[in-house]
Amino acid sequence: MFFKRILLAAFAAAALSCAGPQHPGLPHAAPESMGMSSTHLALIDSAANASVALGEIPGAVIGIVRHGNIVYEKAFGYKSLVPAKEALTTETLFDLASLSKCFGTTVSVMQLVERGQLRLMDPVSRYIPGFRPWVDPETGERVEITVQHLLTHSSGLDAYADVAAYVQEFGPGTPEAFIGYIAERAGRNFRPGTDQLYSCLNFVTLQQILQRITGQRLCDYAQQHVFDVLGLEHTTYFPLDGAPVKPELAALCAPTEVQADGLPLVAAVHDPIARIINQGNSGNAGMFSNVEDLAVMAAALLGDGSWNGRRILAPQTVRKMFEVPSVNDPKVARALGWDTYYTGPYTSGDIFETENLRGHTGYTGTSVILDPDTDTAVIILTNRAHPSDGGSVARLRAVVASIAAAAIR
Repeated sequence: MFFKRILLAAFAAAALSCAGPQHPGLPHAAPESMGMSSTHLALIDSAANASVALGEIPGAVIGIVRHGNIVYEKAFGYKSLVPAKEALTTETLFDLASLSKCFGTTVSVMQLVERGQLRLMDPVSRYIPGFRPWVDPETGERVEITVQHLLTHSSGLDAYADVAAYVQEFGPGTPEAFIGYIAERAGRNFRPGTDQLYSCLNFVTLQQILQRITGQRLCDYAQQHVFDVLGLEHTTYFPLDGAPVKPELAALCAPTEVQADGLPLVAAVHDPIARIINQGNSGNAGMFSNVEDLAVMAAALLGDGSWNGRRILAPQTVRKMFEVPSVNDPKVARALGWDTYYTGPYTSGDIFETENLRGHTGYTGTSVILDPDTDTAVIILTNRAHPSDGGSVARLRAVVASIAAAAIR
């Protein structure tokens, strides 16, 4: 398998060198040239169309990447239903929701780790003074929460915050007050490293650590050091503390939930912490992107941190990021910022071998699977949360993953 991958990569590189100037994104290739069956991949069409017809989603854009090439890319259904119906295209940008945790926050944090600006075992209190440790209620033992605990959702911090109650006390658009709230008042539910509780507060805390080290907002840091390095033209955050940074991209965004004024959110992150408290610049959500840009990011991570000569992480850093830390209790099955099969089995279907799969989902209906063993990525982008916060992508995610895995020859 290893030598087959090398030969396919060499043939692809040779073809590109003879083809003249290339699109800035990932090249497209016939599935058969990358060791996949186009006939089998075509089964994705009926699965996606069925999900739209059942009303599970307004629409979807699905992409399959193999050996650094897009072998399948299609749009289905509608970009918007309210205020008017508009068809999806593959250029459409989606609110990535929690995919922001891995592609934005985690990649950025791991850059700081590989530069020696941050250590995984550093206590959070090193960067956020007064950040309360876990205290054993019986012995009084104090255990610091570390950066690694945040990345693996093993810190014990509360899963979320009551945004309405917080805003009533502190007001909207108060990110500094919010990190103080997390530091001093958020629950510590278990001894760090002994269990896992998926928590948006972990990644808001990581955001604040990065900002204090770099002096940049997370949205600006990720744009400069991740998105721009890869040449991504359709990936951004939309901070809400001023005019849209890229209004031409805002026009391409799929809407999410309809608000009290009867209009849906567009180019404004759906997640309440990210939108109301952190004003669009947030570690837990806030990225917007399209299928072709995510394909580039997936290819870079499957390519040991580099794509087309553009490097965002060192090879060993990527391997470390995808490891499940051995210092945590065995019940903590998450890698650094990424789901494994054991924490997100609903995304990976029934065919992929599970041990090395990494991926993540987003609340709005997005998901990405990375399979280093077959050098394959599966990208599903939907706006499940439009026009109401309903719908479901769970079955479609699993079905598309199974079809993609079975298409590998």
